[in-house]
Amino acid sequence: MKADRSARSVLFVCTGNIFRSVTAEYALKQYLGPQRRYFVSSAGIEATPQLIHPLVRALLLERGADPAGHVQRKLTHSLLDQADCVVAMGRDHQEALQRLFGLSAPLFNQICFGREDPILDVHEALPDWEQNEAQARAYVRSVVDHIYGAIPHFAARLPRLR
Repeated sequence: MKADRSARSVLFVCTGNIFRSVTAEYALKQYLGPQRRYFVSSAGIEATPQLIHPLVRALLLERGADPAGHVQRKLTHSLLDQADCVVAMGRDHQEALQRLFGLSAPLFNQICFGREDPILDVHEALPDWEQNEAQARAYVRSVVDHIYGAIPHFAARLPRLR
């Protein structure tokens, strides 16, 4: 994809590629529409084999995105080489990108709002999430809502991202 300079490539990175990065991928794809000039994808630092959580899938479907074709991917040098813009969803992703690949990547919220705020995974935000399903579900919904709400800000900055 990088060979076609009329198209740019955005890669969102999180831990498992089943929640935050995949939400950002589908939200940006929807926002840009079918004629987008950007190739948008996602990957996970760890990406141990697992499916998108049913709640995340349902929330994406509610917003008109169908993640049925999503294939979880582990971050590789090859994926990074193809990306013009790599975006970390959390600080741990920034640190892993630097440590494992020697790459400095901005946070999603840094691009959208100029804030150094990471988007936390459910277990980071709610250490007892397994004991409080309602609170965990509400948190996941709030993250999906936040990412979708931030995407217009992200897209407005795309031409300047390299």
